[in-house]
Amino acid sequence: MQTGSIHVQSENIFPIIKKFLYSDHEIFLRELVSNAVDATQKLKTLASLGEFKGETGDQTIEVILDPKAKTLTFRDRGVGMTDKEVDKYINQIAFSGAEDFLKKYKNKADGATMIGHFGLGFYSSFMVAEKVEIFTKSFKRAKAVRWECDGSPQYTLEDTNRTERGTDIVLHITQEDAKEFLEPARIRELLNKYCKFMPVPITFKVAGEKEDAEAINNPEPAWTKNPSKLEDKDYLDFYRELYPHTFEEPLFHIHLNVDYPFNLTGILYFPKLKNNLELQRNKIQLYCNQVFVTDNVEGVVPEFLALLHGVIDSPDIPLNVSRSYLQSDANVKKISGHISKKVTDKLEEMFKADRADFEKKWDDIKIFIEYGMIADDKFMERARKFALLKTTDGKYYTLDEYNDLIKGLQTDKDNKVIYLYAASADAQHAYIEAAKERGYHVLILDSPLTGHFVGKLEGLIENSSFVRVDSNTLDKLIHKDDSLPSKLSEEQQGALKPILEKLVPSTFSVVFENQQENEDPISVVQPEFMRRMKEMNAVGGGGFMGSMPDSYQLVVNTNHPLISKILVETDEDKQAELARQATDLALLRQNMLKGEALTKFIKRNLAAIS
Repeated sequence: MQTGSIHVQSENIFPIIKKFLYSDHEIFLRELVSNAVDATQKLKTLASLGEFKGETGDQTIEVILDPKAKTLTFRDRGVGMTDKEVDKYINQIAFSGAEDFLKKYKNKADGATMIGHFGLGFYSSFMVAEKVEIFTKSFKRAKAVRWECDGSPQYTLEDTNRTERGTDIVLHITQEDAKEFLEPARIRELLNKYCKFMPVPITFKVAGEKEDAEAINNPEPAWTKNPSKLEDKDYLDFYRELYPHTFEEPLFHIHLNVDYPFNLTGILYFPKLKNNLELQRNKIQLYCNQVFVTDNVEGVVPEFLALLHGVIDSPDIPLNVSRSYLQSDANVKKISGHISKKVTDKLEEMFKADRADFEKKWDDIKIFIEYGMIADDKFMERARKFALLKTTDGKYYTLDEYNDLIKGLQTDKDNKVIYLYAASADAQHAYIEAAKERGYHVLILDSPLTGHFVGKLEGLIENSSFVRVDSNTLDKLIHKDDSLPSKLSEEQQGALKPILEKLVPSTFSVVFENQQENEDPISVVQPEFMRRMKEMNAVGGGGFMGSMPDSYQLVVNTNHPLISKILVETDEDKQAELARQATDLALLRQNMLKGEALTKFIKRNLAAIS
């Protein structure tokens, strides 16, 4: 029997491992199963090279929970270890067996299938276990050995009577703060999270239960297969495997398959995007050789691509020692750029191949493309070819097509092309119809990104301005050279203003404009600049502007007969009633007449027709 102290380069690494090295205690399960996968993959490699001539047999990795004995066992039938290898790879912390194996068999086998690179994964077991035992027998037909450690630097290594090749790692979980890992449901949850697509079959068994061991993983997920061998149904089945509680099918997918200058595989899906951007995030899972790492892929994919769903797998993405956090380097930037290019290529290809089908999908993908154009200038330049604008008539145009359509009639006196848009065809229906009567076209821009998006388009499209159709009167929105005289003097306007100011909240300002007689006598508008700033601020998280009340203008048409009638009415009650009726109609058009004011408006109108 051998006893000794584990060789560490610092004073005592165990407190560091337990408290700081691993972000979550649950990571131990991923690390121990990954080690078992490595041991199994090594045996397959040696067998393929003729260095192991025996029967590999059943290579299934078993995870066995015994709640009564308070143990959790990880069993593999891989290469196993000799006493010298235990001394080298276990007792000398940070001497990675996977790294050693890769160096020896470089250019002889597919070394990229090795998961472990740090030599510290095994020691994550001490985050949850008071004592850990290793029972292992090497494929080299050496004696089997047993190793034991209680979480201090002291260990025991001795011969044992194990006859089967491979390794058992037995965790004795007696700590109160780790008892969750003796619950079958918790272990199933972690196996499903971290091991669902590991490349070696894995089963889970609860000791004492009659049920057979349950299969945990799919060792050959769709992203590891040749795209030419997969059909649309295969991609859809895999999507359901990734997101079993999602009922909507994705719109389309992109299969990533790169082996130079970096290794990258994966499948990205375009879901039907909702307007709540935050709900769409963290749906891309990052794997390293089929081992789940994180669903926070910030840095690996451009920010706007985080709205996609799916899987990315790359051994070339550098992770920190616990495989939990991404590290930034040149490869990450290259991978990010490649993913962005593949997505852009796919969108452009779809648009060119079948524009009608692309238009059908537009409402479901537009927020993604808007986000991309806002966030990434390279994407914006390429997206200009396939980004669409949709009108209130349900017609779709590219940016250049739409500019050609409207520039003749919707160019103002300053030679600026005015893009009218509405956030809702219903809420702004009256304003849209008024614009159409003049021959103008109106866009539907209804995503939460509209404020940012139109600002980006104004920078992209020369001499353009985007204004919501209810942000001013039409004569002001598309200001032509000719200006109408006013039928009201400044004194008359001054007399009427306080009458109207009493009828609206303090957030309203009353303004007078010279319009055609057939335009509305009074209208309510919300100026473009302040409203857009508030919308943009809200998407960015609120702040000072988000807490400010909305501001509106009550626009009085100085040339409408009703306004003159209100002004000359000598009976103050009748004058107030006429002013109230005209103001309420304007508020009603903006869906701003509510509560008691709406009730009184209805009663007043019913009385008038009774």
